[in-house]
Amino acid sequence: MREWVDHVIWWHVYPLGFGGGFRRLSGWLDYAVELGANGLQLGPVFASESHGYDTTDHFRLDPRLGDDADFDALIAGCRERGLQVMLDGVFNHVGRSFQAPEHWFKHTTAGERAVFEGHGALVELNHDEPEVLDHVVRVMEHWLDRGATAWRLDVAYGVPPAFWKAAVGRVRQNRPEAWFTGEIIQGDYVTFLRDSGLDSITQYELWKATWSSLNDGNFYELAWALKRNNEVLEAGQPLTFVGNHDVTRIASKLADERHLGHALAVLFTVGGVPSVYYGDEQGFRGVKEDREGGDDAVRPAFPESRDGLAPYGWPVFDLHKRLIGLRRRHAWLVRARTTAEHLTNTAAALVSTDGADRLITLLNVGDEPYDFPIDTAGLRVVESHDDNRSPTTVPPHGWSILAG
Repeated sequence: MREWVDHVIWWHVYPLGFGGGFRRLSGWLDYAVELGANGLQLGPVFASESHGYDTTDHFRLDPRLGDDADFDALIAGCRERGLQVMLDGVFNHVGRSFQAPEHWFKHTTAGERAVFEGHGALVELNHDEPEVLDHVVRVMEHWLDRGATAWRLDVAYGVPPAFWKAAVGRVRQNRPEAWFTGEIIQGDYVTFLRDSGLDSITQYELWKATWSSLNDGNFYELAWALKRNNEVLEAGQPLTFVGNHDVTRIASKLADERHLGHALAVLFTVGGVPSVYYGDEQGFRGVKEDREGGDDAVRPAFPESRDGLAPYGWPVFDLHKRLIGLRRRHAWLVRARTTAEHLTNTAAALVSTDGADRLITLLNVGDEPYDFPIDTAGLRVVESHDDNRSPTTVPPHGWSILAG
């Protein structure tokens, strides 16, 4: 019932930072379609005290974003353009002004409300309480009825897997098309997927290995993460990304800006469900800092229209568009297993397969051309960083993708 997931590519927006609310965002839907996205992944949209993750009412929209009519118009605009919609479900914790009976909250041994990871403004819900489970199910069903088709479950790692299994199991009874991805930063992804019943987890391990291997000239790290990703694919569909609302922008994370194409080539040629964080497709920069307000740099406002975007960003947009187009022409990649057929510190030949389908991504971050000793019979270069057409030789700091 969820065949659409095999084809979806998300454009991830943090609405409270984007600016202009639902109305401005509605004006950018054609831009998302031009990029090649067919899914709109939204950060928190519900009433909250500040940044959206301190929810005060899961059934009420944040007035800073607009009203019900504005939300409905956004949903209608997405439907007209074939865009799926993912909402951010913050169900591990809520804001201090969230109204609920006291037994809905976790408490410390001293009898005080427990807080999330030391953040005093975020109080944790008691997931052993059946009324909390009922509440989460009602919230999910309500917004699926309003037009959403997927949920990102914030801090999924902080909630017992059995809670998620019970919640999504109940929701799926009447809404089998819904898709659920959980925020998991580290740990045993496979076991969590199987125990929670979720469809997906956020693939932070692959995110880290992508930029780290490029920065360090250590493709062995990337090969190991891809082996782990293959195991995750046996249990679900990882949500893959090179940027999101919680991390430093990929353009700022990379030590060498020439390697942006390498990171994107990995993102769009390995198994999983890709997500592009708004602004990354324009080469936005921003460094996340561990302080109050430290997320602001990676959650900036977008201009009112595309005319307000800087000229330097459009080549990055075109690169995203080309690679997303390649991904669409090879939709089987959502299930692909990827292995390193040839590997050195600074060169990698990554082979993605699904049955008879095969695609090879060649990466070179060395200072000299690299000739890959691999069999490329029946394959041709379909994308590269500089129109390189050699199926085996990649220029310095270059990349190419081969397909049949």
